[in-house]
Amino acid sequence: MEKKPHIVIFNPDQWRGDVLGHVGNAAAVTPVLDRLVETEAVSFRSAFCQNPVCTPSRCSFMSGWYPHVRGHRTMFHMMQPDEPVLLRTIKEQGYSVWWGGKNDLVPAESGYDAYCDIKYKPEKQPRPESNLHGYDLWRGEPEGDNYYSFYAGKLEKDPAEEAYYDSDWANVLGAIEFIKNAPEDQPICLYLPLLYPHPPYGVEEPWFSQIDRKKLPPRIPAPDNWDGKPSLLKGIYERQNLQTWSEERWDELRATYYGMCSRVDHQFGLLLDALKEAGIYDDTAVFFFSDHGDFTGDYGLVEKTQNTFEDTLTRVPFVIKPPKHIPVVPRVSDALVELIDFPATVEALLDLKPEHTHFGRSLLPLLAGETYEHRDAVFCEGGRIHGEIHCMEKDSIAQTTPTGLYWPRVGLQQSERAEHTKAVMCRTKTHKYVRRLYESDELYDLQSDPGEMANRIDDPSLSGVLAELKDRLLTFYQETADVVPHKTNQRF
Repeated sequence: MEKKPHIVIFNPDQWRGDVLGHVGNAAAVTPVLDRLVETEAVSFRSAFCQNPVCTPSRCSFMSGWYPHVRGHRTMFHMMQPDEPVLLRTIKEQGYSVWWGGKNDLVPAESGYDAYCDIKYKPEKQPRPESNLHGYDLWRGEPEGDNYYSFYAGKLEKDPAEEAYYDSDWANVLGAIEFIKNAPEDQPICLYLPLLYPHPPYGVEEPWFSQIDRKKLPPRIPAPDNWDGKPSLLKGIYERQNLQTWSEERWDELRATYYGMCSRVDHQFGLLLDALKEAGIYDDTAVFFFSDHGDFTGDYGLVEKTQNTFEDTLTRVPFVIKPPKHIPVVPRVSDALVELIDFPATVEALLDLKPEHTHFGRSLLPLLAGETYEHRDAVFCEGGRIHGEIHCMEKDSIAQTTPTGLYWPRVGLQQSERAEHTKAVMCRTKTHKYVRRLYESDELYDLQSDPGEMANRIDDPSLSGVLAELKDRLLTFYQETADVVPHKTNQRF
């Protein structure tokens, strides 16, 4: 085979799949990604994560396993040392692996040595996260309608700095330095899991003012009543207390989020420029994708949930630029794909046979235009069963009282009522079915109701569709219910 390609995994946090210029969003300012897709990459318009919060999603796309395979369903159950992680596989293939950014993947007590050669720590300390994530400057009073909004607004830069030097900037600049000084005798793998555009919603100039508020698409409104929707959504809606917000305020919040995405697009461009200056761009496979989406005002909500599966949460950007020797037809693809297809694609690039059973499928045939379809359905799952106290995320003590910013959601997750019921989504191009314990199932006709406002689970005219989706879900579970180790044991 050809020499091993360099690999860049650029992984922003909580970026919705519709906030991209090249998928038709007039308000999105993403020129770097748009140009890349026009010339040498494929962007998957219908890419879906396998869990709508950080840790379960990352465990899934780094292993090729759905969350149910080994119970990766909470923020506090990460990949164990005996479980497959793509970064370790790449390192064992002789790569120099650089990791700069957040974790949410492996237990801190296990360390990072098995997964990377460098876990980057910037020499120049970035601004403390408390400047933005400490909330004191912008939350207001507990009774106010901004206390749980996550809205911080415009961030003020230090006059001596070109940008608001936070951990994302520190890690992006560190990645660029690594590229400049990369080892000449090894292929490199660069893993850059950023924090942006994860709320709080705050960004500095020029990105704060870069978004034309008048071009923002309409919000999906809050339902008049929440009949047929998961009780968790109604509970969060009532607790976040944003019902008095005007459309002008919502537009400012949404424009700030779009500005955060624009900043990430700019940082991504700096990284691509560094690859070109180092003379390794053509030999590099670049993967750009997020772990999950964000409500950003849709349904009158902000942030995310752990067991509901609206497209705003489950659809993510997914862009792949292969190395130059791999065929590619640049375009926006409408094929249904999942994030677990990421490790399978890397394995195909490396001509690597995995040593564990997983459920991803290589996207190389789609890149080359050999096929334009990939999956008939995609899946996402979350929640817990009654009695799973260890899945209530009580480790997050700061968020379990009303002073915690995440209390509207996390507090409900710790109830033994129905709010955090275990659930799974089966989505095709035309319909979405959600099987939900303890509460009503959900069924949406995405062609007539793309905002998923009308739950038609009891509509007799869709009984045939419902039967097909239930059968497809059963097949999904039967195919993926377990994994048998490839290493066998001796009986005698």
